Amino acid sequence: MSRPEGTQAPELFYDEKEAKKYDSSSRMRVIQTEITERAIEMLALPAGRPSYILDVGCGSGLSGEVLEEAGHYWTGIDISKSMLDVANERDCENGDLIHHDMGLGLPFRPGSFDGVISISAIQWLCYSESSDQDPKLRLNRFFSSLYAVLKRDARAVLQFYPENPEQAVLVMQCASRVGFAGGMVVDYPNSTKAKKYYLCLSFERSYQVPTALGVEEGVATTARAPKMARKDKAALNAAKRKEWIVNKKERRRQQGKETRHDSKYTGRKRSAKF
Repeated sequence: MSRPEGTQAPELFYDEKEAKKYDSSSRMRVIQTEITERAIEMLALPAGRPSYILDVGCGSGLSGEVLEEAGHYWTGIDISKSMLDVANERDCENGDLIHHDMGLGLPFRPGSFDGVISISAIQWLCYSESSDQDPKLRLNRFFSSLYAVLKRDARAVLQFYPENPEQAVLVMQCASRVGFAGGMVVDYPNSTKAKKYYLCLSFERSYQVPTALGVEEGVATTARAPKMARKDKAALNAAKRKEWIVNKKERRRQQGKETRHDSKYTGRKRSAKF
């Protein structure tokens, strides 16, 4: 079964029919409720008073409903208008909804939120639907703005489904690059169905991520991804250099300018002359 992220952009995949199907699924309601309750627990919000929470990729409002039941105020953003239409039908008094693409950055004032959650959403940023969508650029925009909109004593818990280890590392790298401390918590790591990834972020350098469920001592991975080996880094830089040259030559051809033909030597680094 193919993942929805690899088929269409989220605003196209979650049309009116798919949005209603998603929201009416009793199985989906149970799963999303459990994940949201776990995310709220890991935020470690102050007891005895409501907090103002941002729900990124709020979808049909299932997670917002859980936030409200926990006594919090919330704002949800989502790129799917159909999902937001379903969310608007909910009887939620303490939540607001905004139609917005998280890959463009979060459109809020600095220090607006006491916490941020995201349930099954940020993996969409790892996919591109057109040549002008760069996953790394969209992730950097998202995390840079997330860093800004959080209060300095706040935390973010982002549950997502990476397709492979490379996606998990990419997400952690982007979060670390903007200044976040934290790491990945993997609940029930040995279970195929119950396994869940939570990226837990904080501003505190001494922050210790919560203990994972389903294991004796917990599974936590630092948000600072391992450094790339020098040999692999050199190969990656060479590939990027060649791709840039080939694209530049193609643009010159489209502009009608005289351009040399591509060959096996295109983009190859020249040896130093003595």
